[in-house]
Amino acid sequence: MNTKIKKISKIPTEIVLNKVSHTLYIIDEKQKNFPFQAILKNKLKRIGRKINDLKKTPVITELKDGGIICWVMASDSLNLFQCHTILRKSLAHLIEEKPTSISIVCHVEKNLIKLWGEAAVYVALLNTSNLPSHKKNHKINPLKDIKLYGISLPADLKTISASVKGNNLTRELTMTPPNNLTPLIYRKKIAKLAKQNKWKLQEYSMSKLKQMGAGAFFAVGQGSEPQDAAIVNLRYEPKGASESIALVGKGICFDTGGHNLKPAKYMNGMHEDMNGSAVVLGILQAVSLARLPIKLDCWLAIAQNHIGPKAYKQNDVVKALNGMTIEIVHTDAEGRMVLADTLTLASRKKPKAMIDFATLTGCMHVAMGDRYSGAISNRPELTCMAIGAGSEAGERISGFPYDEDYEEDLESQIADIKQCTLEGGPDHIHAARFLGRFVEKNVPWLHIDLSSSNRKGGLGAVSSDVNGFGVNFGLKIIQKILNN
Repeated sequence: MNTKIKKISKIPTEIVLNKVSHTLYIIDEKQKNFPFQAILKNKLKRIGRKINDLKKTPVITELKDGGIICWVMASDSLNLFQCHTILRKSLAHLIEEKPTSISIVCHVEKNLIKLWGEAAVYVALLNTSNLPSHKKNHKINPLKDIKLYGISLPADLKTISASVKGNNLTRELTMTPPNNLTPLIYRKKIAKLAKQNKWKLQEYSMSKLKQMGAGAFFAVGQGSEPQDAAIVNLRYEPKGASESIALVGKGICFDTGGHNLKPAKYMNGMHEDMNGSAVVLGILQAVSLARLPIKLDCWLAIAQNHIGPKAYKQNDVVKALNGMTIEIVHTDAEGRMVLADTLTLASRKKPKAMIDFATLTGCMHVAMGDRYSGAISNRPELTCMAIGAGSEAGERISGFPYDEDYEEDLESQIADIKQCTLEGGPDHIHAARFLGRFVEKNVPWLHIDLSSSNRKGGLGAVSSDVNGFGVNFGLKIIQKILNN
């Protein structure tokens, strides 16, 4: 993505806009005089709407020279998610024509200029990115430039561009078909990214993990041939950065359910079960490109959950890296197994805080739908911080409890803990309580269950079903933790 962004402080005239093919024009309710005002009023009258309706529904007007303008009204009553949503819907009318250039006019009060100007650029860049396609006649139509009018204030375009590129990486990886992203192929891609970005790379292979006693991860990985599963550690350590944040991502490249085989309806789309690891990579990419003074220690639990002679099964008892024994109750609860040992490794480095990202439980999806993701933490203040960071990022997060009495449901008669239960109930909380048993050194830990990673028709700023949720949130929560 090499879209050039040009800031122009003045509001363009009708003469200027007549020469533009695709324009997004943002006004607020205080603007009384603006280009093509009469055309807009006539259009609104014809369709039976008032100008304040532009806060919820954009309107398209056509110019005599063939250009189109999409009108939207900014408001300080809208939060960032709502702002992103209306901008996505507005820009969709322009983007569907695959323009090479878009003009964005931010004709609003000073207190709204920076927010809406930056948001419009962010949404435009996200939705003009060229995502993977295997269609025979797929054509790439790059957006060459964005002209941003009405912005005289400093705009953090560098961080915006970095966040977009991180989001794109997350979406590209998540959308990759499973035959093109086996654990081995994935690891090679990561190694290439590490070399390009000068990240430190270390891999823990299956043989190494067996030797170390990481039985929880090994139990899942042993069911696939070849046994190419691994825990991958990436480190970004810029000069001057002191405290470290650990990020952990679930990277199940395909999830059959194992011996507890999923029906076809629920196995479809399970190549996206590595989305948590893709989010971590997206955050790492964004932080690196923005050159933020933050030390990141990233851990990716990369495996597949297959059925076969060596696959783990119900009633197995395995020993995790921290010495705890686990009674296997359901082989489709593999995510918490690979994360358990990974969290132990990450926490032993004593980071200031640790955040894991995972498409972990169907229960969270039932609880939240696909509009929100859920947060659970061993520190209540981290849950609150996550909700605030989500609001600031335009990626919505809701908090859930972590009370220890939930763990009574995981008591085992034969092992230290059950992997899950078969009785139903709050599995998203059970999963968090299970994972928390593998966090060492009393490290502050935040678990993000990515129930909104895929929403038909898009979500917030993003129009694609796979939306890269978590990257922009990740940037915000990391900065909040470091500043706290």
